[in-house]
Amino acid sequence: MELEKKMGADGEAETMEKKKKKKVGGFRTMPFILANEICDRFAGAGFHANMITYLTQELNMPLVAASNTLTNFAGTSSLTPLLGALIADSFAGRFLTIALGSVIYELGMVSLILSAVLPTLRPPPCPTQENCRQASTSQLGVLYISLLLTSLGSGGIRPNVVTFGADQFDMAKSKVAARKWNYFNWYYFSMGMATLTAVTVVVYIQDNVGWGWGLGIPTAAMALSIVAFMIGSPLYNKLEPAGSPLVRVAQVVVAAVKKRKAVLPADPSLLYENKELDAAISCKGRLLHTNQFTWLDKAAVVTDGEATESDQPNLWRIATVHRVEELKSIVRMLPIWAAGILLVTSSSHQHSFTIQQARTMDRHLSSSFAIPPASLSIFSILTTLIGLLLYERLFMPFARRFTKNPSGITCLQRMGVGFTVNIVATVVSSIVEIKRKAVAADRNLLDSPKAIIPISVFWLVPQFCLHGVAEVFMSVGHLEFLYDQSPESMRSTAAALYWIAIAGGNYLGTLLVSLVHKYSGEKRNWLPDKNLNRGRLECYYWLVSGIQVVNLIYYVICAWFYTYKPLEEVEERSREGDVELATD
Repeated sequence: MELEKKMGADGEAETMEKKKKKKVGGFRTMPFILANEICDRFAGAGFHANMITYLTQELNMPLVAASNTLTNFAGTSSLTPLLGALIADSFAGRFLTIALGSVIYELGMVSLILSAVLPTLRPPPCPTQENCRQASTSQLGVLYISLLLTSLGSGGIRPNVVTFGADQFDMAKSKVAARKWNYFNWYYFSMGMATLTAVTVVVYIQDNVGWGWGLGIPTAAMALSIVAFMIGSPLYNKLEPAGSPLVRVAQVVVAAVKKRKAVLPADPSLLYENKELDAAISCKGRLLHTNQFTWLDKAAVVTDGEATESDQPNLWRIATVHRVEELKSIVRMLPIWAAGILLVTSSSHQHSFTIQQARTMDRHLSSSFAIPPASLSIFSILTTLIGLLLYERLFMPFARRFTKNPSGITCLQRMGVGFTVNIVATVVSSIVEIKRKAVAADRNLLDSPKAIIPISVFWLVPQFCLHGVAEVFMSVGHLEFLYDQSPESMRSTAAALYWIAIAGGNYLGTLLVSLVHKYSGEKRNWLPDKNLNRGRLECYYWLVSGIQVVNLIYYVICAWFYTYKPLEEVEERSREGDVELATD
C-alpha cells in the first residue's frame, strides 16, 4: 500500500510538473516576441531607409562621406550580434539580452530625434544645397553616439529573437521541421511587412512632414514593443544558458595544441566520448567522427593520466569527439560563409546611390503625388515577400519532381542562384545609369544636379525586383545553410555569423567606395560628392559586377567540395523510450 501511495504521489507530482511546463511557451507568446522584432525592424528600416537624405540635406554631409558613415554603422550593427550571442549563451540568457538590447536601441533613437529637432544639434538649413555649412564636430558627435547606441542595441536583439521564439515550442515533438518552417514563415513575413510599412509611411512622413515626426514614430513603436515584450515575460519558456560555444571551441583548440605530439589511435572509437557530459549540447543527436581536419582529433586522445580521472575532466586538456566535431563543422562552413562577404561588399552602397539617382528622375504618379526616393525599396520588399510564397508553393514542388529532394534544391544550390541573380541586377543598374545620363545630356542637364531629368523613376524598378529575387535565394538560403549545418548548440552563434558577414561586407564596401572615389580622377570622378550627372556611376557598377563574377567562381568551387555534417539522430519510436539511430 505504501508503495502504491508513493507511486501515486510521484505520478501526481509528474502530472503537476507537466502542467507547469505547459503554462509557458507556445503560440501565445508569439505576439509579444514578434512585436519586439517587428518594431526593431520597423524602426531600423524607418531610420536607415532615408538616412542618406538626412545626412546629405539636413547635416549637409558630402555624398561619399554620408554613404560611408551609414555603411560603417551598418557594419557595426552587424558585428555586435556576436557580442549579443556570447552574452546570451554565456550567462545572461536570451530574454535578458533582448530586453537590454531593446532599451539601448531606444536610447539611441531618442538621441537621434534630439539631433533632428534641436536647432543647436544641426547646421542651418541650406535649401540651395550650394556652399552649405557642414555639421560641426559636436553635432556629428551626437549623431555618431546615436548610431552607436542603435548598433549596440541591435546586437542584443538580432541573434536572439529568432532562437528565443523557437525556444517557445517543444522541439522534441514529431514533425518539428514543418512546425519550425511555419514559425520562420511568420517571422520572415512579419519582418517584411514591418519593413514595407517603414519605407512607405515613415519615409513619406520624413520627406513631406518633417524629420521630428519621421523619427518619432519609429521611436514610439520601439518603446511600445519593449512594453509588450516585458508584459509577456511570465508566458515565456526561458532556457538556462548552456555556456558559451566560443569557450568550447577555444577548449578544443587549446587541448589539440597541448597534445600536438600525441599519436592518434588507428581506431577512432578509442577517442574520448562522454554522453553525459555532452547531453546538454546534443539533444537532437551526437555528431559523428569525420576524417577531415584530423589534427583536431588530438584534443580527444585519452592519455594514461586522463584515463584514471573522474567523470569531470579538465576540458582545457581533453575534449569529446562531439565537441571536436562541433569545431570541424564550423571550419567546414567558413569558406561558404565567406562568399557572402563579397556579395555584401558589392551591394553595400547601391541603395544610397540609387536614392541619389531617383532624386534626379521624374517620381510623379500624379500631378500632386511623387514617390519618395527611399520608398523605391518597396519593390524589392514586395518581390521578396511574393517570391517566398512562390518559392514554397510552386518552385519547391516543381523542383522536387526532378531532384527528389524534399526541399526542392539544396541550400548551396539556392545560394548559387542568388549569387547569379545579384550579378544580373548589378548589370541592369549600370545600363539604367547609362540611360539616365543619356537623357540628361540630350536635355543639357548634366551641369544641373538639382534639375529633374525627364525619365521615369520606374526605370529603377527592375534592379530592385532582381535584388528581391536574389534575397529570396541568397539571403534566406544563407541563413538556412548556417542554421542547418551548424551544431545545434551553436545556432545562435551561426546567426551571429550571418550578421558578421554583413559587417565585413559593409566595411569592405566602404574601403572600395573610398578607393574608387580617391583614385578615379578629379574631373570625371566615378563617385562625385555633389553632381552625380557628371560622375561615372555605371563604371562603379561594372567594377562591382566583375567582383561578383569572381566571387561566384570561388563559391562554386567551395560548394563543389563541401561535405555535409554527419549526425547521429535519435528519434523516439514508442512511449517505452525505444530509439532509432539515423545518420545524415
